[in-house]
Amino acid sequence: MFESVYREVFPFWNTISDTDREYICQNSYPFTYSKGRNIHDGSECSGLILVRSGSLRLYIMSEEGKEITLYRLHKGDLCMLSASCVLKAVTFEVLLDAEEQSDCFVIGGPAFAAVSERNPQIKIFALEMAVSRFSDVMWVMQQILFFSMDKRLAIFLLDESARLRSDTIPLTHGQIARYMGSAREVVSRMMKYFEGEGIVAVNRGNVVILDRQRLRKLVF
Repeated sequence: MFESVYREVFPFWNTISDTDREYICQNSYPFTYSKGRNIHDGSECSGLILVRSGSLRLYIMSEEGKEITLYRLHKGDLCMLSASCVLKAVTFEVLLDAEEQSDCFVIGGPAFAAVSERNPQIKIFALEMAVSRFSDVMWVMQQILFFSMDKRLAIFLLDESARLRSDTIPLTHGQIARYMGSAREVVSRMMKYFEGEGIVAVNRGNVVILDRQRLRKLVF
C-alpha cells in the first residue's frame, strides 16, 4: 500500500536501500482525521504527514489565542514541520488541524529521522521541502505587514478560486478571517464593501466572485 505511493512522492525512494524502504513502510500508518481535530500541537514529533484526501491547516497561535494560518495542505501535499525530530533547526511551535475529514499517511518521526541520518539525500529533500514552505510563510507575513486589507482579501479570494477552479468559495467570513489572520468583523466589513461594488455576492456559507477583473485590479 505504501510502497507504490512513496515511489511517486519521494524522489529519493529508488536511491535508498531495500532495508530502509521497508523500515519506512513498517513505520507508516494510515489515519483518518475528523473535521476540526488537532493533529499536531507543537509539543512532540508527530511525524511526516502525506495528505491523501481532505485538507489540513498549519498555523501559529499567540498567547492571547490569535491564530495566523501559515499555509494549508491538500491532496498530495506533505507536511514536514510536524516532524521536528527531522528538522532540528525548526524551533518555533506550529499547530496542525484537519479542516475537513482527511485521509493521511503518517511516517513515524523517529523512524524517518533514523533513515535520513543514513541517507543524506533524504535530509536534502526534507530541507528543500521546508524551504519551499517557508517561502509560503514569508508571503503570508508580507501580506499581513505590508498589504492593505482590500488587497489581502482580493488575493485570498483569487487564490481560493484558482485552487477550487470555481467562482464559488464555500467559506464563511469567520473561516476566511482565520485563514487571513484577521478579525471576522474586519473581513465582514470589507466583504460588504466588495458586495456593494458588485465584485462579489455574499451568501450564507459562501462567497461568489462576480467581477474577477475588479479583484485583479485591487491586487495589481
